[in-house]
Amino acid sequence: MTAQNMFPNVNPPVTEERPVSDTRHGVTRSDEFAWLRAENWQEVFRDPALLDPAIRDHLNAENDYQKALMADTVELQKTLFQEMKGRIKEDDSSVPMKDGPYAYGSSFKKGGEQPRYFRTPRDGGEEDIILDGDAEAEGRPYFRIGGVDHSPDHSRLLWAFDDKGSEFFTLRVRDLAKRNDLAETVPDTGGSGVWNAAGDGFFYTRLDQNHRPSKIFFHALGSDHADDRLVYEEPDPGFFMSVGGSRRNDWIFIGINDHETTEYRLLSARDPLAAPRIVEPRETGLQYDLEEGGDIFFILTNADGAKDFKIMTAPVADPRRANWTELVGHEPGRLILSLLSFKDFLVRLERKDGLPRIVVRDRASGEEHMISFEEEAFSLGLSGSYEYDTDTMRFSYSSMTTPAQLFDYNMRTRERTLLKTQEVPSGHNPADYVTRRLMAPSHDGELVPISLIHHRETPLDGTAPCLLYGYGSYGIAIPASFNTNCLSLADRGFVYAIAHVRGGKDKGYGWYDDGKRAKKQNTFLDFIAAANHLVAERYTAHDRIVAQGGSAGGMLMGAVANMAPEAFGGIIAEVAFVDVLTTMLDDTLPLTPPEWPEWGNPILSAEDYRTIAAYSPYDNVGAHNYPPILAVAGLTDPRVTYWEPAKWIARLRARKKGDNPVLFKINMDSGHAGASGRFSRLEEIAFNYAFALKVTGKASAPPYPRSV
Repeated sequence: MTAQNMFPNVNPPVTEERPVSDTRHGVTRSDEFAWLRAENWQEVFRDPALLDPAIRDHLNAENDYQKALMADTVELQKTLFQEMKGRIKEDDSSVPMKDGPYAYGSSFKKGGEQPRYFRTPRDGGEEDIILDGDAEAEGRPYFRIGGVDHSPDHSRLLWAFDDKGSEFFTLRVRDLAKRNDLAETVPDTGGSGVWNAAGDGFFYTRLDQNHRPSKIFFHALGSDHADDRLVYEEPDPGFFMSVGGSRRNDWIFIGINDHETTEYRLLSARDPLAAPRIVEPRETGLQYDLEEGGDIFFILTNADGAKDFKIMTAPVADPRRANWTELVGHEPGRLILSLLSFKDFLVRLERKDGLPRIVVRDRASGEEHMISFEEEAFSLGLSGSYEYDTDTMRFSYSSMTTPAQLFDYNMRTRERTLLKTQEVPSGHNPADYVTRRLMAPSHDGELVPISLIHHRETPLDGTAPCLLYGYGSYGIAIPASFNTNCLSLADRGFVYAIAHVRGGKDKGYGWYDDGKRAKKQNTFLDFIAAANHLVAERYTAHDRIVAQGGSAGGMLMGAVANMAPEAFGGIIAEVAFVDVLTTMLDDTLPLTPPEWPEWGNPILSAEDYRTIAAYSPYDNVGAHNYPPILAVAGLTDPRVTYWEPAKWIARLRARKKGDNPVLFKINMDSGHAGASGRFSRLEEIAFNYAFALKVTGKASAPPYPRSV
């Protein structure tokens, strides 16, 4: 049965064409669907009811169409949802983290969508719920909790929420003795704040009308937020900004960065009225991060050509670059990802040969040791710490077959204590699955890592369907971690694979550099090479591969659909950044100026314009026989605006050949992250997986019998 025959014969929405022209660098483009961009998009993010009725009607028609085409999968979606829900411990709880007289953690109650935050006495005891997300979310179609931070004296809780999906967070302060929020609220923030040392006020980032974090304020408790003191204002719209604090409550860090340049400003947490001082002024291409170290700062930087980063120290009294001293030198191919310091130890997370590792350094002797692991491919994470003067650090471990494990590690004795193993209530036997790491030769001879998992009963003769996931932007590496959701596909004979393409840092910083700006085509060609390799190794066949990616990974989906539509049997593009050129030409959008170092500035540069125009998915839709395509979006998404996938789907329908359908599912109550509740999100994943099963002819395939 061909893919188009798997769908009912329902006419898709016909999108009205209202062409508008734009001329840049002597090139004129016409956009027949530009009207889908709401002129009042800023207001819509705050109040979706203000959306133009004509646009709303069109989006509703798209939802009606995808529901009609997917109607025969409703029961399958319910089954998938129940399977995925059954793998979640409904009353799960984190392992509390100690801080002074208390230990803080989070949990879910059975059936609950939102987390609850609690604390116990330091060495254990009854849980005291200090914030109940389910109670706060009651009656709201969308609700997401942002940062949650207790004050240094443990008397108050600073917390944030977003109830539109637009990522304009409101900050509130809770009195932990009385269990009520203070009257004061601070709207339009970036989602978190940091207390001053006295705990009588906090620093936060305020978003402007265009959703940019342009100002840092200090709010004194008991005052009106309109009177908050402006600490720093960033005049360059091309830079992101954030504020954080040190665990010893010594410092407030104001971080200013784009995708290739960093600047930090410091002020004492004990003097919120002080003017912040610059650590090292921004210099294009210079990146550095600060980590506290008592009378020194540890500095992770790429200075002096250290492409994969090195570690420096600097005196707290004068941490300018002139005073930086090398501690851990640059080693090409060993990418240092992050640092976590303690009174006597320094811990670093790094990646070498495509795999992560944790290295512990004794600050006094300089002796280092690495924590070892046995599996072929795995994921590691540093879990942070509230305390500085301790010998214990916490880390997480998982692989594609091994559920997540949380360890406390004594850096002095090197003793590893397992605190928790992720429970899979419905049962999980790692021996039922096989995980592999392959290397796919790309167009230029580079080897692209592929992490994959499949059921041990799946035949590897080219007949298995495959879901191939990719991202490949911003230097983000996709970990080979445990994913309970993908087991629903593996149990039905799918190979679930991740292509670690260029544009991420999976093989070091150079892997990132080789997948951005003028070299962006490498990202797409790597993904196509991964698909070809899986076919050559007889894991699957081209017409049985469903490609999936979200956000910038959705752009990857759009690009490979144009470049090699015959290589895929289906494509799932979530919150897809597919109208790259138009967005990078619109400097009023929230992320456009800070994104120019990643993609190029087509406003100023004709070369950047041509580079982006050559791959931008919307601009390269052609008369191809595309596979079935599913696009998913959220109305209030400030990162990838809803009109990008809406326009892309409309143009695909207008220009493509063949009868394969293209579907657009838009959540009218959410933004970039999709549905806010943990179970609501599973419903969206179940929909996507039902599409993958449908287009590969596996919608009615029963799962393999579960072994004991």
